[in-house]
Amino acid sequence: MHAILLVSHGSQSPKTKEEIIPLLKKIARHSPAKIHEYAFLELEKPSIPQGIDLCVQKGASRITVLLNFLNSGRHVDVDIPEIIEEAQQKYPHVEIHMTPPVGQHEGIVELFLDMIK
Repeated sequence: MHAILLVSHGSQSPKTKEEIIPLLKKIARHSPAKIHEYAFLELEKPSIPQGIDLCVQKGASRITVLLNFLNSGRHVDVDIPEIIEEAQQKYPHVEIHMTPPVGQHEGIVELFLDMIK
């Protein structure tokens, strides 16, 4: 069963979680995946390992870690892949993939142009 784990940085501001939950609900309405969860790299719960655990507990055999990060950097290039590698060792029967950051998507220019309008 396919799971989507929407991963954001995390913040001390409660707005972060208030924005992520409705975003995930919108994604879930259009996603073919059966499981949809969110997690944070730091400062907020659930953590990425907790989010992966939850997906597996719900029956995920494949997890797409959907990065809510604009660009590459230490978190995208090192920290999150290390967390995923640890989870992969914990759950060798689960296929875990990470998306590129949002800023690498071909539709980002159109999105920014729309925001300028």
